[in-house]
Amino acid sequence: MQQLKTGGHGIFDASSDGFTRRDLLRAGSCAAAVSAVDSFLNVLSAQQNRTQAPRRLRVDAHAHLWTDDYLDLVEEYGKKDTSVQRNKGAGPSGAEIEKRFAQMEAAGVEMQVLSVCPQAPHFDDKVHATTAARKINDLYAEVVHKYPKRFKALVALPLPHVDEALKELDRVLDPMGALGVSTTTTVAGRSIADPAFSPLYQELDRRGTVLYVHPAGASGHTPMIADYHVTWMIGAPIEDTISTTHLIIKGIPQKYPSMRIINSHLGGALPMVLQRMDNQYGWENPETPEKPSITARRMWFDTVAHAHPPAIRAAVDTLGADRIILGTDFPYESGELYQHAISYIAKAGLKQADSTRILDYNGAKVLRLA
Repeated sequence: MQQLKTGGHGIFDASSDGFTRRDLLRAGSCAAAVSAVDSFLNVLSAQQNRTQAPRRLRVDAHAHLWTDDYLDLVEEYGKKDTSVQRNKGAGPSGAEIEKRFAQMEAAGVEMQVLSVCPQAPHFDDKVHATTAARKINDLYAEVVHKYPKRFKALVALPLPHVDEALKELDRVLDPMGALGVSTTTTVAGRSIADPAFSPLYQELDRRGTVLYVHPAGASGHTPMIADYHVTWMIGAPIEDTISTTHLIIKGIPQKYPSMRIINSHLGGALPMVLQRMDNQYGWENPETPEKPSITARRMWFDTVAHAHPPAIRAAVDTLGADRIILGTDFPYESGELYQHAISYIAKAGLKQADSTRILDYNGAKVLRLA
């Protein structure tokens, strides 16, 4: 009887008579071993899947908190628009916090990420900037310590003074358990893509932390916005559009790939103009390091669009659902508006999987909370 040799063992018989008894026993032993290995691997895979499964956590990544003391201080240092932040229910008093938590619970929000922008401690005077930054960061540290399951915070930095900003970052980031830093779309009139901020971005990249960008409320530095009193109606999303464009054309996300950049308000008009940028950067700004749409998808964008479904559909279609995270702009979206700022996402006509990802998974993943 001629046998086909496999691995030096006569397991398979080429005759029509089939296997010998010894062959069958040997094959059965091998099959049992293979079956045992398969069972073990299946159990191991299931355990790994359970371990790696993302945690469902609804995080509002765009929320604010101020005190009158802090607003008085920055007004003393030269800010002229603190009335926009006062009497909005965004303080740390017991009554304000209770109302805030009630709104969060009604919307299924488990946690808010606090940032001080647009009233950032950005002053040309280094002492003013440093004093204001320490004041707001110490306040945030107290609030986060008091309500650790409800609040996380972003560090405010005394810019444009990069050396002082690095010191403040080192002082509070880890002790506070902060998720990163916040900045405005321009800093004392400078682009956030200004090379002067490179040492800061290098450190954020080294730490693998977040840079959250919020409008400065500077009317895009043009009287065409300021003089017509549309600083927040259209000025804010215009500032978002400019800052995200600067980040793109200067290749900031590529230079600092471990610094996770989150932009406010769906990136302003970026979803509407990104194809235009792809079409025209080659001749208008050939130093742009890669196609703008590729760079844009290296960043993230919050959902604040004043509950306008076409806006979030455009952002998802252009940037991808995985690039969009939940944000509300509390206290400006408060009460019924707070509920709409969240519920509109599920009603916007997105795929259910996409709306679920945006509402309950993306923010926690990007912010390293789950």
